[in-house]
Amino acid sequence: MESNKQHGPNPTDKYPIKGNNILQFIKNTITRANIIAGEYSYYDAKNGESFEDQVLYHYEFFGDRLVIGKFCAIAPGVTFIMNGANHRMDGFSTYPFNIFGQGWEKYTPALDQLPFKGDTIIGNDVWIGMDTVIMPGINIGDGAIIAAKSVITKDVEPYTIVGGNPAKKIKTRFSAEIISKLLEIKWWDLDIEVISNHIGLIVNGDIDNLENLKNKI
Repeated sequence: MESNKQHGPNPTDKYPIKGNNILQFIKNTITRANIIAGEYSYYDAKNGESFEDQVLYHYEFFGDRLVIGKFCAIAPGVTFIMNGANHRMDGFSTYPFNIFGQGWEKYTPALDQLPFKGDTIIGNDVWIGMDTVIMPGINIGDGAIIAAKSVITKDVEPYTIVGGNPAKKIKTRFSAEIISKLLEIKWWDLDIEVISNHIGLIVNGDIDNLENLKNKI
């Protein structure tokens, strides 16, 4: 029987592994109000960069948010492209003349003239492989897996594996019945003590006992 003393890392630590200043809990490193991350989601910063260094063109005046769920694993080099990267496309040129000033700034486009894709939402228990690029306004469902070096241009369904440039569906991880149960159980929202004492049910794919556990709570 698993010990009741299991508790896992401190969710308030910036670096949850002792002696390792590379892997960082995202929630405890972010300073921008428009980035939200759940507990235990981490970024593996092989080159010592902060997670925020990987979120590009993210300007507060656009109002878009990057929202990341709990227990996500984000590999080195993953880059989030936000709505501030968009250029006006309704004219004959997409060149951003206005950013250079010196008279060109009078052609600054109004915000409603720029393409806006909305918030980027990463679900819970999502694994994103090395050097993946995620474009603005993407929604990645719970339990999805993104292959390394993918470019995500479309939403990804829960518990789906995708890869490539642009990324395409490779397969679903489980049957539709099991996926439905997992999305109902939402194990990541259980009390961390309950999770710690029943990790075996989660990592070994014991859906029946995991479902029974949720029903008892």
